[in-house]
Amino acid sequence: QVQLVESGGGLVQPGGSLRLSCAASGFTFDYYHIGWFRQAPGKEREGVSCISSSSRSGGRTYYADSVKGRFTISRDNAKKAVYLQMNSLKPEDTAVYYCARQEITGGAPMCKAANMDYWGKGTLVTVSS
Repeated sequence: QVQLVESGGGLVQPGGSLRLSCAASGFTFDYYHIGWFRQAPGKEREGVSCISSSSRSGGRTYYADSVKGRFTISRDNAKKAVYLQMNSLKPEDTAVYYCARQEITGGAPMCKAANMDYWGKGTLVTVSS
């Protein structure tokens, strides 16, 4: 079965850092684009950062404007894992962070929730002093 399991969330002070991990199983990992999404209370789920398949499309990355320069996405295909390094965290980064797999569809844009076909359960990130 397809599984995506997030880890690494927790409580951190403003300005601090966290590294999230997404462990994947049950599918040919390198063929898929993977993304990180987040949802805060009362807000829409938004795409934070995504990375394309290394073999099919060269590991291209996407970042939301709100996290550009602070977050870095990477993938390790041998480990079937995707990471999100989050630096200079702000209270507005507080949310449940989800890892998701993008459905293989020609021409589909990256980092859109509607194009993702499998989701993890999420990991909570709280940025507060």
